[in-house]
Amino acid sequence: MHPSARISAAIEILGDLEIRRRPASDALKDWGLSHRFAGSKDRAGIASLVYDALRRRACARYIMKSETPRAEMIGALVFARDMTNEEIESHFSGVGHAPAPLSDEERANLFARDLSGAPDWVLGDYPEWLEPHFARAFGADAVAEGRGLATRAPLDLRVNALKATRPEMLAELAHLDAQTCRFAPLGLRIAQGSAGRGAALDAEPAYARGMVEVQDEGSQIAAALCRAAPGEKALDLCAGGGGKTLALAASMDNQGELFATDSDGRRLTPIFPRLERSGARNVTVRAPRGKADPVADLVGQCDLVAIDAPCTGVGTWRRNPDAKWRTRPGALEQRQKAQDEVLARGARYVKPGGRLAYVTCSPLCEENEDRLAAFLVDHADFYCENAADSLALAGIEGLDAAASSHGPGLRLTPARHDVDGFYVALLHRKN
Repeated sequence: MHPSARISAAIEILGDLEIRRRPASDALKDWGLSHRFAGSKDRAGIASLVYDALRRRACARYIMKSETPRAEMIGALVFARDMTNEEIESHFSGVGHAPAPLSDEERANLFARDLSGAPDWVLGDYPEWLEPHFARAFGADAVAEGRGLATRAPLDLRVNALKATRPEMLAELAHLDAQTCRFAPLGLRIAQGSAGRGAALDAEPAYARGMVEVQDEGSQIAAALCRAAPGEKALDLCAGGGGKTLALAASMDNQGELFATDSDGRRLTPIFPRLERSGARNVTVRAPRGKADPVADLVGQCDLVAIDAPCTGVGTWRRNPDAKWRTRPGALEQRQKAQDEVLARGARYVKPGGRLAYVTCSPLCEENEDRLAAFLVDHADFYCENAADSLALAGIEGLDAAASSHGPGLRLTPARHDVDGFYVALLHRKN
């Protein structure tokens, strides 16, 4: 397909999203099934255009003075692709499968590219209802942090210490220009292509043999801060697909016991082949059955309980840009209730002297520091670990400035650390 035809296809898919209000991945899949002539490179290119438009939707609509999918696409070519006015006009030629030529109004708005007077939520490309929450979390940096969340994410890998070392994997993946991550001691980073096309990792023997796993550097740091140690009894209470479970198992060097569970057993499905590939042998997966607690026998027994709490997912917008426009204000209140419940539940499994790790992929104070403050009111037998101590004990350098200014814990963001947005706090149960 000609690049202009890809732009037309992306506009069509954006229109479908506007009407049907569904995940972008579903719309892209349906488009591919109904347009089988499009090859894998075409589908990847179209997906990249769609996601770029979703990343910069607010700015695009503002300069184009329109909320149509076509306006969003024109704006995406400005803000995400850095195209000149002339390049954009050449793609909107109306020739063949190219979009129709720009109208006089569209051309005037494109050439003006006027963001003067735009509010912070437009400049930062995040939903208007989140503006007070961003202002509270980031203060004067709200726009910069929003723009950081509107960038493309790189491909981060975690070297599986059960099977390989980072130097070995640097050499193995040198043809992908793999580089070491800034902070995660076992992290590797592979940059995305100019159009957002990533490496074909499934074809890499190192991945197939479980020597590396896909895991954002921020998630790797969160797992490292848990300090899972050989011989401990640990519980991953919100294991999902198993990303942090695998990291914890490697930290334990297959010694001790690690239990993985999730409130939704369906989310655990990917964990089984990943565990087999990784060589982790100390993990027991406990799927829920009815209303019975699948880990009831672990109450008061665990050295470590890791909670990757359900949240709004604001910190993952680089990878899921459609999610920021589909999330509604009521979701924040619902997530806070779920976070309080999972924190209270997780505390039950921690033995005296044990640790409770609270992790979210959200930068919002309401989901992080506020939740810990509420938890500590009702759990006087717990206290929060100092952020500097957490970093020092985990052997992570260069992140002292990540300590939260709103309370305990650490905040990681794309703008400051070039990772997905994460919050991590360690609590201890008194002896």
